[in-house]
Amino acid sequence: MPDSPQAAGPEGSAAEPSNVDGGADAAVDWAALPDAVRGRLAELGAESVGSMPPVDIPQSVRPVARFAPAKRARLGGGAIVAGMRDSVGFRTAVVQWVRENRPSALDLGGTDPVAVAAAAVLLGEDSAVHYLELVSRRASDTSLRTERDTAVARLHKVEAELARVQALLDESSGAAGKVREEAEAEVERLRKRLRDQGVKLREAKDAAESAQAAIEQVQKKCASEVAALTEQRDRERDRVEHEKARAERAEADAEIARQSAREARQADEVRLALLIDTLDGAVTGLRRELVLGGGGPRPADLVRGATAAQGVVGRVEDPAALDRLLALPSVHLVVDGYNVTKTGYAELSLADQRDRLVRQLASLAARTSAEVTLVFDGAGVVAVPVAAPRGVRVLFSDPGVLADDVIKALVTAEPEGRPVVVVTSDRAVADAVRRRGAHPVPSAVLLARLGRV
Repeated sequence: MPDSPQAAGPEGSAAEPSNVDGGADAAVDWAALPDAVRGRLAELGAESVGSMPPVDIPQSVRPVARFAPAKRARLGGGAIVAGMRDSVGFRTAVVQWVRENRPSALDLGGTDPVAVAAAAVLLGEDSAVHYLELVSRRASDTSLRTERDTAVARLHKVEAELARVQALLDESSGAAGKVREEAEAEVERLRKRLRDQGVKLREAKDAAESAQAAIEQVQKKCASEVAALTEQRDRERDRVEHEKARAERAEADAEIARQSAREARQADEVRLALLIDTLDGAVTGLRRELVLGGGGPRPADLVRGATAAQGVVGRVEDPAALDRLLALPSVHLVVDGYNVTKTGYAELSLADQRDRLVRQLASLAARTSAEVTLVFDGAGVVAVPVAAPRGVRVLFSDPGVLADDVIKALVTAEPEGRPVVVVTSDRAVADAVRRRGAHPVPSAVLLARLGRV
């Protein structure tokens, strides 16, 4: 077994420490070994494990034995010392190796207390405790001497610094006295200047108070004058604005009057031209009747007890009757646009409905020479066409105005005697235009007529 005394070598028990079974080992506290002694033991152990049989090396030290010689004591010193403490066989093997290779390391009469203490611990001598106490005391004394030397050196340094500071203080005291004298002279000079400035300041303050009083008087006077001028300016501005407003109203009234006069003159001229055309057509028709049927009244016109109907307008029910109306001279055809398109082709979009009806009415106008006016409701129309085909007048009612009201206004604007044909299936519109002397025509009749265009 590794811990048996025979594992130390061929010399057997002759290589064992004198007290290997106890004695000093029991008195030595391996955990409290001085660092120098611990390092010495680690160094000896590190040198010995390199040539020691593996069987003599404890399990905890074997990893350290594989280190390089230079690293064993530095990196594995703790494990080596712990192996010596716990394994008597390992410690015995170390003693045997030291005796054979470094016998001076086991000399208890040496001058180096650390080496002697390490040898006594390694050999298990009873005096090991005393050697350890001597090493500890010397280490403590060395530490104390080091601290004393450090404190003395620090004291010398502080004394030198104190002397330097004292010299600086003496120098500063002289400079401070000189500066104080100069400062007192400067303060006295400044006090004198301050007294002079105080006199001048009082004089300037009195002058400023006088000037302030004068300024306040001038400001009051200026404020009253400014208030008067401002009031006068406001009155003049109000008067000018009033005159300007009157002039603008007068100009607007004059412009409205001129526009109304122009519109009335244009309407009178249109009505007069239409009346002349109507009269010319009526005269032409009358002449035709006189030539064909002779002059004078007919026998049926002289029958007593009955009166011919005057101004009664019938409802047109077929395309042939519509053609007869459109053949009248200066006839005006007014069409209720959406009433016709929704009767004939409601499946199309409103824009396509308008385009289709406008094209058909343009062809009809070209064939009949009738004046054609097409009226649509303006509500919901995104873009009003800027131009219409030749011969067709396209109107869109203004916001808030119905196309029915525009149609009634068109009929009312025509002079009496001019033939007007209104195409609509709206019963109320038809009755209204009939009372105004126009000929109402259902939308289906116009669609049937347009189908032949």
